[in-house]
Amino acid sequence: MTRTDEYLLDNQQAEAGARFEAFATLFDPITFRHLQDFGIGSGWRCWEVGAGGTSVISWLAKKVGPTGKVLATDIDTSLMTSAARPPVEVRVHDVGADELPGEGFDLVHARLVLVHVREREQALRSMIKALRPGGRILIEDADPALQPLLCPEEHGPEQQLANRLRQGFRTLLSERGTDLAYGRRLPRLLREAGLRGVQADAYFPVASPACAALESATVLQVRDHLVSAGLATDQEIEQHLANVASGSMDLATAPMISAWGRKA
Repeated sequence: MTRTDEYLLDNQQAEAGARFEAFATLFDPITFRHLQDFGIGSGWRCWEVGAGGTSVISWLAKKVGPTGKVLATDIDTSLMTSAARPPVEVRVHDVGADELPGEGFDLVHARLVLVHVREREQALRSMIKALRPGGRILIEDADPALQPLLCPEEHGPEQQLANRLRQGFRTLLSERGTDLAYGRRLPRLLREAGLRGVQADAYFPVASPACAALESATVLQVRDHLVSAGLATDQEIEQHLANVASGSMDLATAPMISAWGRKA
């Protein structure tokens, strides 16, 4: 992902693990369905970009078996150490700035990564270059501008506060170079890069317990930034966290757009 001093949600914070668990609950079934459709199997060489947690790389390791390889990279690999055993190799790597960690991959995958990378065009070129001819790429990224609300049905003061804090969070992301409309661009970008068979779909969870867990962890991670920027008060944040914990609100995430294609 982007460099640690620029990234709002770094892996060193206590809430990072809870965020990755929520992402796994919400999005792993979607990711795994796409990867399964590629026919992934024994002996595949895979590069998981910006892995963060372990759920995807552990799944990949089971699919490729002892004759395959899973290279898992991130600028902070502290949450991946438990998965660092064959066929998984964990490596510190900045996809937007560093040299390619290898080539000839059957699969390159990144989820909720490039939206945060300032050098995202370079990162995408590198990921495509790393594929073997006929190799597959799956990029999954959020599009917060497509659906900016935490509570799509804003029918009371709790939902209004939630959506105002979400707008504050989006402001912080934008200030750090996040492209809030990146997800929708993915199909076009893959086609323009010369990939074949480009397709895409979107997933938009609403009212899942994992949405509430993700929101609580995210707000706890960024609360100091929200307060220091004058986007919220400590009292408002405490009230919002209590509202989320009550289970009375239908919370949503930004749509995650999955786009995939094959290298000619």
